[in-house]
Amino acid sequence: MADNSGLTFRMDATKGETRFLNVQIEIEPPFIKSKLELKFPRWVPGSYFIREPMQYLTDISCVQGETNLKFIRKDVDAVSIKHVNNKQNIIVNYKILGIELSVRSTHIDHSHLHMMPPFTFLLPTSGIDEARMNLPHNISLHAPSGWSPATQLTAISSTENCLSINQIKGDTFNLQAANRDELLDGIIEINAIDNISFSVDGRTHILKLWDSGGYQTDQQMVTKFVDDMIKMVKEYHALFGKPDWGDYVVILQLTESSRGGLEHLNSQTSMLPRICLISGHEDEYKDLVSLFSHEYLHQWNVKRLRPKNFVDYDLTQEVHTTLLWWFEGCTSWLGDMLCVRSGAWSEEDWRKDMERKLGRHTVRNGMAHESLAESSHDAWIHLYRSHSFSREIQISYYLEGELAIFCIDAELRKRSKGKYGICDLMVRLCEKYAIGYPNVERIGIDYQDIRKELVSMEGGRNLGIHLDKLIFDKKVPDLASAFAFYGLELSSKKSKDDKLSSAWLGLNLAVKNNRIIVSSHQNDSPLRNLIMPGDELISIDKIRLKNIKSMKSILSNLDPEKVELCYTHEGIVKTDIINLRVEPDLKSKVSGKGNKKWRDYIASRI
Repeated sequence: MADNSGLTFRMDATKGETRFLNVQIEIEPPFIKSKLELKFPRWVPGSYFIREPMQYLTDISCVQGETNLKFIRKDVDAVSIKHVNNKQNIIVNYKILGIELSVRSTHIDHSHLHMMPPFTFLLPTSGIDEARMNLPHNISLHAPSGWSPATQLTAISSTENCLSINQIKGDTFNLQAANRDELLDGIIEINAIDNISFSVDGRTHILKLWDSGGYQTDQQMVTKFVDDMIKMVKEYHALFGKPDWGDYVVILQLTESSRGGLEHLNSQTSMLPRICLISGHEDEYKDLVSLFSHEYLHQWNVKRLRPKNFVDYDLTQEVHTTLLWWFEGCTSWLGDMLCVRSGAWSEEDWRKDMERKLGRHTVRNGMAHESLAESSHDAWIHLYRSHSFSREIQISYYLEGELAIFCIDAELRKRSKGKYGICDLMVRLCEKYAIGYPNVERIGIDYQDIRKELVSMEGGRNLGIHLDKLIFDKKVPDLASAFAFYGLELSSKKSKDDKLSSAWLGLNLAVKNNRIIVSSHQNDSPLRNLIMPGDELISIDKIRLKNIKSMKSILSNLDPEKVELCYTHEGIVKTDIINLRVEPDLKSKVSGKGNKKWRDYIASRI
């Protein structure tokens, strides 16, 4: 018997065309009960939404020696195995249907496997000593010959042209995870595309590509991306110092339209439309750069520096924190700031991206109803379960958190005479409270830790109340003052020569099947109580609407009073005479050249 052994996980990906991944889990004795319970984790750090991997599991069997063990399903996420003896290993076999293409899921087809451990592995939660889960675990992956893996898991050995647990020829890769957290974070991308390796300050980075449609990626664009990653990594090292926690893996999945990113201890999976690496699509490429930077920063802010109640993750139920404005909003702010400081973005790129964010910010009014702390706490039921009216009563801790950080950062720089910013606060918090740092006071932070470290910094003495208001008040932050500190101004996006629209609907629209469909209302929309999301706009003053562009042309020459609007609601055609209003001239453009403080703000630290 093995008193101090972890678990063994085996996978066979050689029948990817069936969309099934064969999984085997072997658990050695001792068992502390005659019943063994296995559960799926139901969420993953960085994605605050309960998911149900069990719906993708099929063909489960449990064997101990020569005996087929009886088992029952328990709750929505568990299997309970009965009549366990304490003499022989237990082997559990099942299949996972890998059809969900996302950064949070296991996906398999004829061309690749993206393995997400919480979506793949049933884990013992009762029946063995729980301390065994923090021992090293062995993982073997059998795949078609010629495929190579990219993973933060430790490589132990590999064997070519051998048989799998299902007696299918291929190549087997043997890996190891040091403990439970590394097992759950040990994603694997394996396919026939060669890994791209590059070194920054002596630290190895791996880029692993996969295209969902088999499109051949432009190698010149890939080279450009690698060059920009090197610039950004150097900038991160200049801020935080070179980390000593090992190599880093970037898994980049290219799709038709899907987008997302998820951080792991020493890796990330990022997914974007493939045009981001097609020459001529600069905005999409800059989005790729930004997403890489955001997930890369999470090595520090989320993975090592964590909320106190995230130090030991309970992935079976919702775990709430009021700090996502820091862990996601601050990551969005600093991730993009390091894009421009490194030179991977130009200053104009930064302005263009900020104006896009300001455009979203100015047409929403949720800040009158929800604070950043509340938005963070309620991520499980708000951000991940949004609806057509969400923008009226809720805010995004990503967007509004980033803007709040921009404001508090400007104030800290002002009071410290440019010596310190929020990026220095993050470094300070990591040194005191993050996993993997040598002289930490303790692991994990709460709001008071952030506040205490801020006010103890040079220039931060009286910023505690300022931070309190930004995080807990239901109020729009003073962005104009923050921009003014840098010699910049928020102005109208319309030039003096532009003709302001005479009539404004205040609706967010989408074209579906050649129909103009209402998706949501903008702030102060004159049609808020008449037109509902899902309604179709048919005509304005008896003029048939063909597309959104033609509709804007009609509105630009229209007196806003007594407008005849024809639309459908729940399949019934309706016509109303309504009074619209002049389109509000929202200030979402960043104007001005900026002062020395601005130039220092965006300057490299290298």
